[in-house]
Amino acid sequence: MKAWTVALSACLLAGLLAGCGAGVRRRVLTIFFDGVPPAGSTATAARERDETSQGSAPVPRVVYREHGPYAAKLCDACHDSGATNALVAPRDELCFRCHALETNTKYTHGPLASGGCLVCHDPHSSQYAFLLVSASDGFCFRCHDRASVEKIAGHEEPADCTTCHDAHGSDTKYLLK
Repeated sequence: MKAWTVALSACLLAGLLAGCGAGVRRRVLTIFFDGVPPAGSTATAARERDETSQGSAPVPRVVYREHGPYAAKLCDACHDSGATNALVAPRDELCFRCHALETNTKYTHGPLASGGCLVCHDPHSSQYAFLLVSASDGFCFRCHDRASVEKIAGHEEPADCTTCHDAHGSDTKYLLK
């Protein structure tokens, strides 16, 4: 009887989603599943045309970059292909299964040291370079206090932090390159 209930629920969900727009489908799916990518982040977004609304300027198209395994639909590279969709390795070890980062540096950025790659990077897709979770200008100020940083000599003018600092680790204090 339980398999019948699951099948009926799946059919109802599929029926509800069939007539919905991408945004609505995403909101519904996020109720049931973790890690649902943003609406329009797949190949569909690449096919979208710039549209004009009543003579106004074209709406800029947001282009998403996709993580290799996600783009290739190799979900089981990170997730258990069974019913649980659980990660195949502990969260703090998962990225290092494929990505080689020098972690034996004298100073390591806090999120990397704790295995928190997802603090800065989206594991599926992003409109920002390096799959960052937000734009790189001012990105570091999501965690670091801007006023405190601007008091330090050489930091008076806003700049890209990674010009001087390594975002992952360094043998030089303050993660200097």
